[in-house]
Amino acid sequence: MFSGGARTGTSLTVAVLALTLSSCATPTDSDDDDGVTAPSGEVAAPAQQNDLGDFAAPAQMTPPGAATAEPTGPAHSVPVPGLGPETAAQIPAETSQVLVASGRDASSDSGQLSFYTFADGAWKKRKTFDVHNGENGWLADRREGDKTTPVGVFTLSDAGGYKQDPGTELPYTQDDRLPSSATVAYGPEYDRVFDYIIAIDYNRVPGTPPTDKTRPLGWDKGGGIWLHIDHDSGTSGCVTLKEKDLTWILETIDPDAHPRIAMGPESQLQK
Repeated sequence: MFSGGARTGTSLTVAVLALTLSSCATPTDSDDDDGVTAPSGEVAAPAQQNDLGDFAAPAQMTPPGAATAEPTGPAHSVPVPGLGPETAAQIPAETSQVLVASGRDASSDSGQLSFYTFADGAWKKRKTFDVHNGENGWLADRREGDKTTPVGVFTLSDAGGYKQDPGTELPYTQDDRLPSSATVAYGPEYDRVFDYIIAIDYNRVPGTPPTDKTRPLGWDKGGGIWLHIDHDSGTSGCVTLKEKDLTWILETIDPDAHPRIAMGPESQLQK
């Protein structure tokens, strides 16, 4: 990483430093869960190297200062399979696509993600995928860097990645800087884990690129919780799956279906 050079003149130094900070993060920048730095930098190491966590607000809860992805209304009349009354109540009536990511228990760093579609008065399971989640499992009251995945129900509003849009209906932002961010987080052999991303609307502003740094609940709550490509081990908060599986989700998910993701250990989701 370039951290600045010797002073050869005030103007030149300022210009070089400004260019540096606009194109990469310095080693002293604070990392976030998705590889985006705190406001002092652009793209840095994903929070796979952090050591703290966040607070999981249900998707129906609007944090102070946050923009809502869409209005929420009455709960869906038909519960999604595997979701108990408390969790199902967070799926609004207008939602007809739900992803359910679950682990065996609160300490699990792996599990499954199922994609459900509502039609003809019933939920149909389209596909189920193997996934990884936080290295330290699931936690509703997580903090930045504690390597847990937030428990709750969240909207899915935005996508992006290093590769070009594969044909998703979600707003998609291509970002050429993501491989360098992945390399810092996981090592050079995993530089393509951010080829495709779906932002999970936990402590972020819906309607912005996945790499947007705005954290309505504050930086100590963490953020940058994504669906992204798997690297064969637990994460620092994201949910990961194979590229072909994530591509299928990107091609299938429909903003007009008001999609939601319900995440957590099975016992929590069944409440």
